[in-house]
Amino acid sequence: MNESNPGNVLSGFEILLEELEAEIEICTRSGARAVENRDFGKAEAAIARAKMVTEFRDKVADLRKQWDAIGGADYDQDEEAKVERQNLGRLRRGLRTSETDFYLPILKALDELGGSAKMQSVLSKVHKAMKPVLKDVDYEPLSSNPDMPRWRNTAQWARNTMRQEGLLKDDSPHGTWEISDAGRLRLAQGKRP
Repeated sequence: MNESNPGNVLSGFEILLEELEAEIEICTRSGARAVENRDFGKAEAAIARAKMVTEFRDKVADLRKQWDAIGGADYDQDEEAKVERQNLGRLRRGLRTSETDFYLPILKALDELGGSAKMQSVLSKVHKAMKPVLKDVDYEPLSSNPDMPRWRNTAQWARNTMRQEGLLKDDSPHGTWEISDAGRLRLAQGKRP
């Protein structure tokens, strides 16, 4: 039996968050198809499910932050306790670039774009800025959406979390990302979360 490793808990959160993101994407596509087919009952059901899964995903993200706050990943263990457990998911810990690594590039991109811009413009700048740090796995397509590379999905989830944290405005028009005063302050301080 393997020893407990707090890093594996963080890995577990990452795996769960990625699976929840995939489920939300499936609901979104299902809802879009239902609207195209004018099956509004099915579209409403897909939207309701996407909303519930998104709320659950946000709770899991909050739990991940609580784990980080208690020093879960930084817990000092002896060498025997650092034995790696078997990989329980598709991605091992640390394989993909974390959501928080996107914060400053998103804030910088928005600042360079005048404080607000369409998602595509922001992601284009973010991709250029992050190209040196993105890993091969970040370019792999999501299993739920073969047209979306993992880095783009992670950046969009980073944007969602940044809105919740007040770094981006919550009332921006659909498809537009907008930096908040708190986001400008974070950018000026150059701090990662």
